[in-house]
Amino acid sequence: MDNETKTAPPQDLAPAAQQIAGLLDAVDDTRLSAPTPCPGVTVSALLAHLGGLAVAFRDAAHKELGATTDTAPSVEEMVLADGWRGTLPRALDEMVTAWRSPEAWQGMTRAGSVDLPGEIAGMVALNELVLHGWDLARSTGQPFRAEEAHLDSTLALLAELGDTPPAGSPFGPPVPVPDGAPLLDRAVARSGRRPDWQPVD
Repeated sequence: MDNETKTAPPQDLAPAAQQIAGLLDAVDDTRLSAPTPCPGVTVSALLAHLGGLAVAFRDAAHKELGATTDTAPSVEEMVLADGWRGTLPRALDEMVTAWRSPEAWQGMTRAGSVDLPGEIAGMVALNELVLHGWDLARSTGQPFRAEEAHLDSTLALLAELGDTPPAGSPFGPPVPVPDGAPLLDRAVARSGRRPDWQPVD
């Protein structure tokens, strides 16, 4: 048992991925052109990005570096493929399984054309699921919840960017939130999103 504890991955991505998968049934075709909290990004583009990042981080976990890990993300230009209702949940499941291997969190890997330690890549993967899961829920008028440990990890990762994210960062400057704001609101605000963002009917 002690040996298993020592080699367990730092985080299980399953709750975050399952939260996203659970949102998909309520995303009918009429919602695909709707805006999201990410400026200039539609629900369709967000779903395409989720599918792409799931594959990329799956391969990053396996250290299978190539086209999927060498391409910098461009959410606005992503096109949602036919059959996404089946392929996206499968890709998320494969991503979760890949990051359950302790080896995924060790050594070096690559994601989004950036070389980085496996442990950091795993945190980035989790951060993507948490924030884009919130994006999707908010865009489609659905409730969202996240594990406290996942939100703590997201906040820790974003805090390293400081109050002025570097040029080219997908995150904006932190948005002020009231003292005592919920952990989810603080994580969302730290990424440059407004926690009170609502879709326009």
